[in-house]
Amino acid sequence: MSDPQLSTTTDPRFVTWMKSPDSGGNEGCLYVSTATDGSGDVALSEKSDASADAPIQVVPRASWSAFLAGAKSGAFDHI
Repeated sequence: MSDPQLSTTTDPRFVTWMKSPDSGGNEGCLYVSTATDGSGDVALSEKSDASADAPIQVVPRASWSAFLAGAKSGAFDHI
């Protein structure tokens, strides 16, 4: 499993960026992309739009899955 890492350049493994349709405008939205190399890594970025070259946080699939499970279960509701 790879360690989370911050990349300040465009990582070619992440080509398709998505954001929630509930996010509305393009300012301050969190974009998510999955790696195309089969590693399962997930990249997160607060991009002004999906094509912007912005810093990305890369996390292993297991970490992303654990975060989603916690969010769905209400683990972060107190924040």
